[in-house]
Order: sequence, then structure tokens, then C-alpha cells
Amino acid sequence: MKSDHSHLLSSLRSHARPLDQAASVFHEILDRMNDARIVCIGEASHGTHEFYRIRAELTKRLITDYGFTAVATESDWPDANRVNRYVHGWVSPGADTTSESSLRGFERFPSWMWRNTVVRDFVEWLRRHNDGEHGVNVCAGFYGIDLYSLFRSIDSVVDYLQSVDPNAARRARERYACFDHFSPDPVQYGYAAGLGIAESCENEVVRQLVELRRKAGEYARPADHPDQRGRTGEADEYFFAEQNARLVRNAEHYYRTMYTGSRAASWNLRDTHMAATIDALLQYLNDRDGQAKIVVWAHNSHLGDARATEMSQRHRTGPAEINLGQLLRERYPNETFHLGFTTYAGTVLAASDWEGPHQVKVVREGLRDSYEELFHDLGRGDFYLPLQVGDPPRGLLLHAGERLERAIGVIYLPETERQSHYFFASLPDQFDGIIHVDHTSALQPLDRAEIPSPEPETYPSTV
Repeated sequence: MKSDHSHLLSSLRSHARPLDQAASVFHEILDRMNDARIVCIGEASHGTHEFYRIRAELTKRLITDYGFTAVATESDWPDANRVNRYVHGWVSPGADTTSESSLRGFERFPSWMWRNTVVRDFVEWLRRHNDGEHGVNVCAGFYGIDLYSLFRSIDSVVDYLQSVDPNAARRARERYACFDHFSPDPVQYGYAAGLGIAESCENEVVRQLVELRRKAGEYARPADHPDQRGRTGEADEYFFAEQNARLVRNAEHYYRTMYTGSRAASWNLRDTHMAATIDALLQYLNDRDGQAKIVVWAHNSHLGDARATEMSQRHRTGPAEINLGQLLRERYPNETFHLGFTTYAGTVLAASDWEGPHQVKVVREGLRDSYEELFHDLGRGDFYLPLQVGDPPRGLLLHAGERLERAIGVIYLPETERQSHYFFASLPDQFDGIIHVDHTSALQPLDRAEIPSPEPETYPSTV
């Protein structure tokens, strides 16, 4: 067994491309991504500087050199649309004048996912790119694909209708008034409606979406100035409103399912919504620009194919868990590329409880028999490993069998790390390539309230 492990290490070592030769390695990664319409770039945590930085650098090159026109992020649609308006330079009353101010819409926990120095700098770069700094005529947008923004999306739908059809806005207010007793916390609505304490708003949100779509021909007349600086077209504004109305419908279902269904059911609703938003973005960008190539930013757990993990096997009587990565591979065969990240140790920005303060936490060394430990033992530091069909590392890892893989979300609990943050997976079936950063550091949030320094690790060795 030991000799088998030594052989695996030796064989993988010869195929790991060190990132200290960044120019050539990035060129190889980008060339592999070039044939895809959708490039998914993950992260093994929501609070690691290196994951965000490398993802941003790859995305810049995909936009400038490979014609990608959208960045779709694991964020809420109305908050991301504020950034989208800034990067396009669209003029409106109260329009943001800096990248940092455009990110102020990200108030929901965890704000640091988007209000951090890497995202701020990327947004500013995107604005300069769209202003023509790189000599490219087609602009690139910034969009959100998540569904947590129930009440902000309601406000956005009503505001839009008020500007184009005040009578329709009045009807929308009447329908959405069903939620009034629960604002601003949609979880309260989910609890009350899910347990039958309050009437469900399902019929009202469906009626509102149907009416808005019925009026598409009236509201969404094609613009004669696509991507013109300083203004949006009627078709643009209608599309943004329709996505908010669809989000309200799906968010209502999601929050209600939190109390009436299984964990898998609510997870599946969320990732199915993300996939549908990607579908809608592709159609919108194709209609507007005649081309659509999208970069997706989300956690590994969303972008690595769920069929290669415990996620698809956790169910007993309910549905199997699916995710965005699986859905995109199924809907766009041979048109996606999935890049994941791993790390062995370092620090991470995370909280200890939901809605708790962010802290810089020490990331424990990768567990025995994990991919993190295996990649650390290669002794190659930071590297890229190609995992597409025909790549030798893919065959080596498939032959070696499943291993533990770590996932750190917005909450990190080192004291229960095995139970809270590890799962079994076949990494070469999840991703088309992996970037391993051996020692990582915490994100730098824009909200620089007191962030406690990482405490020395004192957890029991048996955990």
C-alpha cells in the first residue's frame, strides 16, 4: 500500500504545473477554457484571498483575449445589477461613481464575499475595460445568480413597473403585500407558510410573473443602441425586472421548502434557480450581442459535478442532491469547463455562526487520506493539475479511488472539521482541472471593523 502511494505521488508530481511559472501555466489553462461557452471557476472557501485573486486574473484574460462577455456570481441579482450598471457606465439618478460604492448593495450576510479588496479591484478593472481601455468593443457585465434577495427583488420589480406602467405597479404591490408582515426576514415567511401558520404567497408571485411576461412585447421593445455608453435599452430593463420577478417566485418556494421539505429539496431548488439564470443570461446576451460566453464564480460545492460526490448519495427517501455544475454539464455537453481549488493550510475569513462577525481563522492542515494532504505531499507548492479526459493525472486519481475533500463555506468550525467540512468525492469527475494553493491567506474585507487575529490551534488532536 505504501509503495502504491509513493508511486501515485511520483506520477502526479511529474504532471503538476507549478504556478511560479504563472505566464505559461495560465496560458495552458486559458487555452483549455477557450472552447467552452461556460467556464466555471470555483473556490474551496468563501474567504480565501488567493482563490479570489487567481479567479479574477483568469477572468480578465477570458474577457480580453477570449471574448467572454459576462461574469455570473454566487450573489443576489439586484445587488449584482447595481455593480453591472456601474461597470457599464449606465447613467441614472444616484448612480455609483466608484467600484467600492457599487458594492454597497451587498449588505446581506456574508457581505465580505463581495465587499472585499479583490472584487473591488476587479470591478474597477471591468469598468475600465468597458470604457475601452483594452480596445475591445463588446462590454462585459456582472450578474448575480442566487435567490436570497426576496424583498429587494420585490422592490426592484415594483420600481421598474412604476416607471413603465403605474397601474401594473399598483397590482404588483397588492400581490406582494402578502409578504408585508414578514419583511425584511424571508425566513420568517418560510417558517409561517411552511408550517401553515400563514397563507402561502405562491399564487400571488406566480400571477405577478405571468403578467410581467405577458407584457414583454409592450415593455421590452428592442433597443437601437445595444451597449451604448451611458444608457440602457427597454429590453435591458425588462430583462432585469423579469429576472427579479422570477427570483421572487423561486425564493418564495425555496424559503417555504426549508420547512416542508428535505435539505436536498431546498438545495436543489437553489441550484436549479442558478442554472435557469445562466440559461436566461445566455439567451439575453445572444439576443443583444450575438454572442454569449459566461464565466461563473461560485463555491466548489456548486460548480464541481455533484454526481462525483457524497451529495448525490446522501438521500434515503427523498431526492438526490444535484448542483449547478452537474446541471450545466447536462444542459451544455462539451461546452463547459470546471476549475476547482484546494488548499492544505493557512488562514481564512469566516464566521463561527450564521450572521456572526467575520474572523480570521487558522485553517487546519489537510486531513489524512484527503486530496489536500495528497497535494501537499507532492512537494510542488502551488500548482495546476489538468483533469480532462486523456490527461494522465485524471487516470491516476480515478485509479486511486475516492478521497476526502474539504469545503469551507461562510462558517468554519475547525473543532468539528471532519464532520463539518469534509466529504468523500472523486475529484477528477468533479472538475476538468484543479489549482492547489498549498498555504493560503484570508480575504481582506472592505468593512474593516475589528477582525480578531487568528488564535493558535488548541483543538483536540482526535477531532
